[in-house]
Amino acid sequence: MNLHDIEVRNIDGLTQTLNAYRGKTMLIVNVASKCGFTPQYTGLEKLYRQFCQRGFSVLGFPCDQFGHQEPGDAAEIKNFCSINYDISFPLFDKVKVNGPDTHPLFQYLKSSQPGLLGTQAIKWNFTKFLVNGEGKVLKRYAPTDTPESLIADIEKQLPPL
Repeated sequence: MNLHDIEVRNIDGLTQTLNAYRGKTMLIVNVASKCGFTPQYTGLEKLYRQFCQRGFSVLGFPCDQFGHQEPGDAAEIKNFCSINYDISFPLFDKVKVNGPDTHPLFQYLKSSQPGLLGTQAIKWNFTKFLVNGEGKVLKRYAPTDTPESLIADIEKQLPPL
């Protein structure tokens, strides 16, 4: 399976594949509105705005599997992100990132880049995966890794200015 063939549903409920992001560097993140890491939305949006013209996108996938920190429906999530963080990067429908109902995208990401000591489980919200334009998962980042700390890794994947 190729990452670009995986079907996802955007925050407005429309199904698409990730083929729309073929050729782009992506930072795929499981996000939540009521998490201690929620302020990272500011840094993620800043990364998106800084690099989107160079073929980069942040893709936010809300997840409610950690402490019920994403209780809202799609409309509430979209509204929260717009009002509180002026999010312009693509948001998607709520997904499961662990367990038997793990979304195929996160199955792919976790198997391509296991976590510490080879574990595949995502430990918390705001786990990040850097993916190149060919769909290769390059690196997995912990929730504690700030968006700002990823700039050098992202720039290595982008065309020079």
